[in-house]
Amino acid sequence: MLIGLLTAVAASICYGTGSVLQAVGSRRSARQQAAAAGVTQHGGPSLSSTAKAAMTWEFIVGTILDFVGFGLGALAARLLPLFLSQTVISANLVITAVLSVRMLGIRLTRPEWASIAVVCSSLVLLATAAGPEGSGDTPISTHWWLLAIAVLLMAGGTVVVRLMGSRAAILAGLLSGLGFGALGVGVRVLNGIDPFDLGALLSDPALYAILVAGIGGMYLHTVALQIGSVNGATAALVVGETVLPGMIGVLWLGDSSRPGFAWAAILGFVLAVAGAVAVAWFGAPEAHGDEVRPEAEPELTTAR
Repeated sequence: MLIGLLTAVAASICYGTGSVLQAVGSRRSARQQAAAAGVTQHGGPSLSSTAKAAMTWEFIVGTILDFVGFGLGALAARLLPLFLSQTVISANLVITAVLSVRMLGIRLTRPEWASIAVVCSSLVLLATAAGPEGSGDTPISTHWWLLAIAVLLMAGGTVVVRLMGSRAAILAGLLSGLGFGALGVGVRVLNGIDPFDLGALLSDPALYAILVAGIGGMYLHTVALQIGSVNGATAALVVGETVLPGMIGVLWLGDSSRPGFAWAAILGFVLAVAGAVAVAWFGAPEAHGDEVRPEAEPELTTAR
């Protein structure tokens, strides 16, 4: 349990730092592309502008951290109940919020800080209540369903987000979170890991669900960071990657809480989601009465 928790915390730090670095690169690219009409007719970023955002050094470093976080998160998903591993990993929202103050020049309001405190408190409850993780053994038909859902979410979500354009930041964040949540479930049920069997691994639809959900989730997260509040988009991602995987872990994969601590697990889970939604609400530009607009060029050289 302790190794799993430490792994999940490390994954959270990698993801949170990576999100801010990706936001810096994405927004710098978005400002440069705006003058060159690098947007769709609906006001969202074009494919070329998103690709160019991925080529900035900040985005590349952030992506490397994401891959490290993915590896650590995958290990945590095998060692902990999904409702605990996914929620601890989603605490990268706190890292994102704190670093965005310095690197993106964002000033957090008291409600945002209070919401972050709620998320942190909920993690303590969840860690206290978590029991043994389930086996993850599921019929192969479930793996095919996971692949179909991942394709539908990522392909359909990409189309909807592009049609909505600049209004789709929170939706893109939510869809990317659902993608990462599907990724977590896929890692948990993946065949051919223990014991290792390359044939079983390559023939498992869950492996391809992981690839589709991971790539699609990363693309939608990039779009969300380009067009909306980094804290709001990340909070929406938290909801997507936490709620459904947690429910699936309990209902179908055998995850459970410690005897007598079910109330703490439920309360912690609800508070975690509520806190993330609150950060999404208070972090959105509309909540402050501002229009969505590019932020000032971040000063990265002044930090010591």
